[in-house]
Amino acid sequence: MAYRHTENVARRLAARHAAIIAAAREAASEGGMGAVQIAPVARRAGIAAGTVYRYFPGKTDLVAALLAEITDREIGALRLAGDVAPGPLSALACAIMTFIARVLRSPRLTFAAIAEPVDAELDPVRLRLRKTLLTEFATRIAAAIAGGHLPEQDPRLAAAAVVGLLIEASIGPLAPDAAGREHERVQSLALVALRALGLADARARGLVVQTVVADR
Repeated sequence: MAYRHTENVARRLAARHAAIIAAAREAASEGGMGAVQIAPVARRAGIAAGTVYRYFPGKTDLVAALLAEITDREIGALRLAGDVAPGPLSALACAIMTFIARVLRSPRLTFAAIAEPVDAELDPVRLRLRKTLLTEFATRIAAAIAGGHLPEQDPRLAAAAVVGLLIEASIGPLAPDAAGREHERVQSLALVALRALGLADARARGLVVQTVVADR
């Protein structure tokens, strides 16, 4: 009986923690990290501000937890997309297209997580997102090279270039408005990224079309 009581308490605590993070994510999606404040987040989560403070002593702690959750969620999505692909080249294409689609779906949140100015003490948490993203793409690129699908190149350098290209073209200050044309933008940016990695356009175009059809 005591064990069941403890298990129920742990479940309630985990659910409340998840609700706070979800509310913080919503706030950041609408107004950036500057909108992630204890009192407004508490209202969104339907709990008292004092309860939020029990989990997160201050705003910095809450933003750090949100950044960690975003990292785990986004990297998980990329890995899942690549792992179900039939080969290393299609896995890379799936990861690239999944990344673009998710960025275009939540551009404000992506900007908040990657580029928006935050307190210096949060830089290591944000850097983890960039490093993990870089490692995921570098792993996919290395596998495609090893399979003879891409020319020889430094996987990490190539991954850094591709990630920078995709972020700048999706949420950079000069990125064109993708409203109503997200599907077209995903294909176009995926083709650009694959060409940058050395894949001939005709072959890349067929791969992207197949990946889009498989993703529906």
